[in-house]
Amino acid sequence: MLNRRGLITASMAAAAAPFVRSVSAKSPAVPPDDALRRLRDGNARYVANTPVNTDHSVGRSARALGQQPFAAIVSCADSRVAPELIFDQGPGELFVIRAAGNVISDYGLASLEYGTTVLGISTILVLGHSSCGAVEATISAIRDETMPGGHLPGLVKAIRPAVQQAMREDPPDLLAAATARNAQLGAEKAQRADPILSELSKTGDLTARAAVYDIATGKVEFL
Repeated sequence: MLNRRGLITASMAAAAAPFVRSVSAKSPAVPPDDALRRLRDGNARYVANTPVNTDHSVGRSARALGQQPFAAIVSCADSRVAPELIFDQGPGELFVIRAAGNVISDYGLASLEYGTTVLGISTILVLGHSSCGAVEATISAIRDETMPGGHLPGLVKAIRPAVQQAMREDPPDLLAAATARNAQLGAEKAQRADPILSELSKTGDLTARAAVYDIATGKVEFL
């Protein structure tokens, strides 16, 4: 008899069947501790400029048969933030979702549900970064009591709670503090999102963490 996770996984896999080609023998999910260690080790190689994932043609035929990423990364759309490079991972190893300000929309949640239930990912990392324009724009909107045009107000609304929380603490560097808090709130949102991600979190099958990438040094600080 299927348990709760089994039922969720089976239903999601059935729904996603027309959109995915899986490998014939799927490996077990990489435990969060191992996934985070691989990300830390990869970032250390990136900082030291000693990458090992430099030949992207290796495994190309195998990747055509399916994908088995070991972690999901929610990152900003900033052109200076490239998760595969930052963590020195090759194609097919990270399931990356990008949006300005590393905001998680309903589409982002749907992508994470797909990654966890169909691809077997057990680790989500929400990655903020230094000098984030989306967070900075939100700070300006709050201070100036103005809103930008177009669809940007939706982005400001999503980031506002993190900025307001950081403002209450009166940090010496508001942008850095708000960026970190925004990543933390994103990780909390991913872990608590009903009905699928929250259930996987309750059963211990999913962990969401936050981190901040320093563009100048290349280092990732895990929060």
